[in-house]
Parts: sequence; structure tokens; C-alpha cells
Amino acid sequence: METASYTTLNRQSGLMREMQVIANNIANTATTGFRQEGVMFTEFLAKTDMGSLSMATAQVHQTSTLQGTLTQTGGQFDMALQGDGFFLVQTPNGERLTRAGAFTPSANGDLVTPDGYPVLDAGGAPIFIPPDATDLAIAQDGTLSSQGRPLGQVGVVQPSDFNGMVRENGTFFESTDGFDPVEAPVILQGFLESSNVDPVGQIARMIEVQRAYEMGQNFLESENDRITNAINTFTR
Repeated sequence: METASYTTLNRQSGLMREMQVIANNIANTATTGFRQEGVMFTEFLAKTDMGSLSMATAQVHQTSTLQGTLTQTGGQFDMALQGDGFFLVQTPNGERLTRAGAFTPSANGDLVTPDGYPVLDAGGAPIFIPPDATDLAIAQDGTLSSQGRPLGQVGVVQPSDFNGMVRENGTFFESTDGFDPVEAPVILQGFLESSNVDPVGQIARMIEVQRAYEMGQNFLESENDRITNAINTFTR
């Protein structure tokens, strides 16, 4: 196979990965706290006997940090982050970051996600909500209180390196390079952050990627016909 075909196949593979990411974004347009992702194409250059060879790959995912729309729910345990930061959650796979703040007390009183994962405080411990805390108040810095007595503080962190953020599933992220506390978080009680996906922009990008993929497919088919005709000509 010639270099041009290898290069095109590599490009097709990257476009396919981007199409999958776009489809996932569109599917999560209505998912609370979802962060839109994009794919970064990178180029590799190598010297060959015939000169230089350029190959592109699309292995790096970029997570959008744009603020999603804040919707007032009135839920006592609903929280939305305004500005930087992520809530810290304990999952079976370790500590994970999320912007989805639809929380609720579990049967044993721990504040948990809809999946039952404990929400962690600033020190990395689960947050306990007493059964009699009917007038729960959450300050902007994440401090929880009831009847004037503090109960704890919601942990809000920031990845040490955004390039080290890996989406685990849905709205959870692993920060492979660790994370640091946000100095002055802004938490709004009774609000949820909507998905920050731009559906119109994503549909437009999907059309662009589809057209680019079709162009690459047409090129590969033309190359295949050319090589087949050349082989047939030389073997007559």
C-alpha cells in the first residue's frame, strides 16, 4: 500500500473517532452537568528514504470548560457550580470529578449522587446529613449548615492539568495528574447546571466530518481502482 493510502486511512480513523465523540455530545445535550468534548488532531513527521512522511492522528480528547446554563430547581440538595471547579465524588474506581450536582441523602444519611456515590468534603470524607436537618442551607463556599450549626463543607477541586482529565463515563472524570482545591468556589443551592453542549454547532461539525470522511473514502476507492488497473496491465 502506498504512503498516500496509509495517510488517508489514518485520517479516516481519526474522523471516525471524532464522529463518535460528536454523537456522544449530541446524545447528552439534556444530561445535567455534561461537558462537551472535542478531538484534537496531531501531526507526526518522520524521515524516510523518499523524503519526509507526515501522519495525523486523533487520540487526544479536549473537554470544554464553558459554563452550562444554570436552572433553578428549588431542590434542597441540588447544587450548581458557577465558574471554575468540580464536585469531588467517591466511586468504586476512586475519586472522580463531576459538575452534575443533583445530590440527595442516602438511607444512612450520606450525601450521594443518583448512582449512590458519596459526595466528599474538602478533606475527602463523605458528607453526613443528620435526619433532623430540615432547614439545610448551603453557602456559596460550600459550607452546609442546619439550625445555625455547621455540618461540613462540600469539596470543590480543579484538575492540576486539564490535559490529564479522562472521561470515565457520563459526567464523571478521572484526573490522572491529581487535583487542587478551588480557593473561592461559588455554589448555588437549589440550582443545577445544564449540559454545555452546543447542539447546533455539533450538528454542523458532524456534517463537516461526514463530508470529509466521504472524500477520503472516494480517494481510497480511486486508489484501489488505479492499483488494480495497473496490476492487470502489467500481468497481461
